Amino acid sequence: MGISISGVAGTRSALTISNLGKQLGHVLAASEWREIAHLFGGQLSDVAAIPPREASRIGDLLHHAAGHRLMDPQWGSLAREIGDAARQAGASGQHWTWT
Repeated sequence: MGISISGVAGTRSALTISNLGKQLGHVLAASEWREIAHLFGGQLSDVAAIPPREASRIGDLLHHAAGHRLMDPQWGSLAREIGDAARQAGASGQHWTWT
């Protein structure tokens, strides 16, 4: 099953999103990880509509994780791509959706 994220080209498999979540969990502080775990922990069962302010925060966290010295460059690239989409939704005042 593919997951479509507004602002991100194409879809990503649930396994890819879950594996990215594992990488994020290793480089983010526990409090930061708790803010986004619901998206990457495999519990997403329906449409997630994230308010603009929260989307901006998630984008910042994803960029922070992508730049971490322990983040694998390929996973960092995906985190940055998703983070860009989150920031764009936040900046435009639109809900950021995952389906």
